[in-house]
Amino acid sequence: MHLQESGEMYLETILILSLKGNYVRSIDVSEYMGYSKPSVSRAIGLLKSGGYVIVDEDGYLHLTDAGLEAAEKTYERHKVLTALFVELGVDEATAARDACKIEHDISDETFEALKRVAREYRPA
Repeated sequence: MHLQESGEMYLETILILSLKGNYVRSIDVSEYMGYSKPSVSRAIGLLKSGGYVIVDEDGYLHLTDAGLEAAEKTYERHKVLTALFVELGVDEATAARDACKIEHDISDETFEALKRVAREYRPA
């Protein structure tokens, strides 16, 4: 199953919520993303059938290795792009929104180049 942008967003959200030390349920994802419970339920079902998410007997969501890899990749892009845009003088809210749009479409090659530039740009 090839992940669409929305799938990446769901995986990233599960990762972010889990990093806060919380067990993650679909309702948490729904509240965080501002999506309806049925929409989240459908998306989680697709991610589950694609091998990205496991739902345990208590209804908690867990990322599989494939899900974690995709979530970490998306989240890294979000963090790096947001920080780079802020360094360039963009306000944080706009930087985060723009990073969210770009993180799903940017090629690995271009992202790695941006990371190199960001490392070189940062003052010591």
